[in-house]
Amino acid sequence: MKKFGKFILALLIVAGVGYTGYTIGGNMGGVSTADNRDSEHIADMQGLKALLKQNYLYDFTDDQIYEGSLKGMFANLGDPYTSYYSPDEFSKLMETLNGRYQGIGVSVQASKEGYIKAISVFDNSPAKEAGIMPGDYITKVNGTAFGADQLEEAVAEIKGEPGTSVNLTILRVEENSTNSKEFDVEVDRADVNVDTIDDDIVEIDGKKIGYIHIMAFDDVTWNDFSESFNRLKSQDIDGLILDVRNNPGGALDVVINIADNFLDEGTIVTTKEKDGSETVEKSNADFDDIPLTIIQNENSASASEILAGALKDRGRAKVVGTQSFGKGVVQKIFNLQNGAGAKITISEYFTPNGTQINKVGVTPDIEVEADEDFDISKKDLANDKQFIYALNELLEEIK
Repeated sequence: MKKFGKFILALLIVAGVGYTGYTIGGNMGGVSTADNRDSEHIADMQGLKALLKQNYLYDFTDDQIYEGSLKGMFANLGDPYTSYYSPDEFSKLMETLNGRYQGIGVSVQASKEGYIKAISVFDNSPAKEAGIMPGDYITKVNGTAFGADQLEEAVAEIKGEPGTSVNLTILRVEENSTNSKEFDVEVDRADVNVDTIDDDIVEIDGKKIGYIHIMAFDDVTWNDFSESFNRLKSQDIDGLILDVRNNPGGALDVVINIADNFLDEGTIVTTKEKDGSETVEKSNADFDDIPLTIIQNENSASASEILAGALKDRGRAKVVGTQSFGKGVVQKIFNLQNGAGAKITISEYFTPNGTQINKVGVTPDIEVEADEDFDISKKDLANDKQFIYALNELLEEIK
């Protein structure tokens, strides 16, 4: 099993390492042109703060000005995955990738419509009990509007201590229509245990086909996946369908381990950094040669795209479904001295054939749209068009 440092390959910030510190101020004598520019910026900030104090109608604190300037420095880069977090925000965001969360039990991502979209709602979670459904858009949190470019700020606001509650404004578009309704719902926060693996066996034409839905790549996922796969193999399955639909990603080491399980020696993914250096993650010679197909959709992102891209490029499995999300960059978390933090995009990754994923996605071998009213979370495999196509493709392979 390969081991790596924690890097973020997800649409939502979940964990990471990489520590540094910073200081503000210092001796301004003998400064360079860049330092002169910094001095001018500090002077501008002081002047604008004085202007606000003299003229702004409402009260504010120095901390608000300070935090806002740091956030603006990151926001102006135009990268939705690079952000600064205040100490309070950072403490909420720094959950480990252990499949346990304090929140409401919903996975969200920035939608192309400009909203924050609920991708999946976990079983036995406060969100499910409150009636939130996959496909719902969260437009406000505690009365404050959040758009797609404020995903992580909204997530930080939604999360909180068990026993507290959060008010969400939900926009729901009715199935098979353009009608929509907006309503508020109060959701209690709780400790949410998230199962990242679900499995099943389908028997057809005298063949046993295993099915594993990987819902996230958390720390627990590799062990859970191994247990699931070994259990299915002990029942003499003839083939396996991997499902990464609605999987927003997770940890690099976890997806590398799962890919390595099915690939012989060769490249899994290549990451390229700012200085042009490349890191190639490889699989070893030992692998399980069970026939495979993999299903993805437009909500399959990051680590999901690494897995699908590697299996596709290496000729190991056909990819069935729709074009994936297209999040092909890696972030690293930096813990700052005062308890604040930063998440910074440090590299871009490419499939074994050198194909770019970021803002493009993985193109399926067999394009299949899901039925408009189909709910993946209900696991109705008999009426799951994408699953059926993947199943038929696999049966053709193992004849």
